[in-house]
Amino acid sequence: MNIEEKIGNIKSQMRKGMLEYCILLVLKDERKYTSDIIDIMKRSGLVVVEGTLYTLLNRLRKEGKLTYEWEESPKGPPRKYYRLTEEGEVILQYMSEAWDEIAGTIDSLRNTDIVSNRFNLEKEDENNI
Repeated sequence: MNIEEKIGNIKSQMRKGMLEYCILLVLKDERKYTSDIIDIMKRSGLVVVEGTLYTLLNRLRKEGKLTYEWEESPKGPPRKYYRLTEEGEVILQYMSEAWDEIAGTIDSLRNTDIVSNRFNLEKEDENNI
């Protein structure tokens, strides 16, 4: 596997890890039709294919985080609109808190001064033993 393939794999795994959270965020304020979810994700820079989205929406529904309702469409067959359940709203709140924690940790680690200072302090402690 070359470096481009490795990088693509890393990005894919990272996206999969945050996809559930992103879907819950998209649905936090109002119900959405599947193509609306895909469009919002795409505009945000996260491309999701329909098959992946349908699979995840179905799992989230089975877990009690989402529900759906059918609505007649003037342009064709009825549409399925997804929305958060009360449990989904609670889980979204906890996921947001966890995200803030993780993002703060990553931001700290990306700040080379903090990483360098920690390393230097550990070296000083080793030298003082």
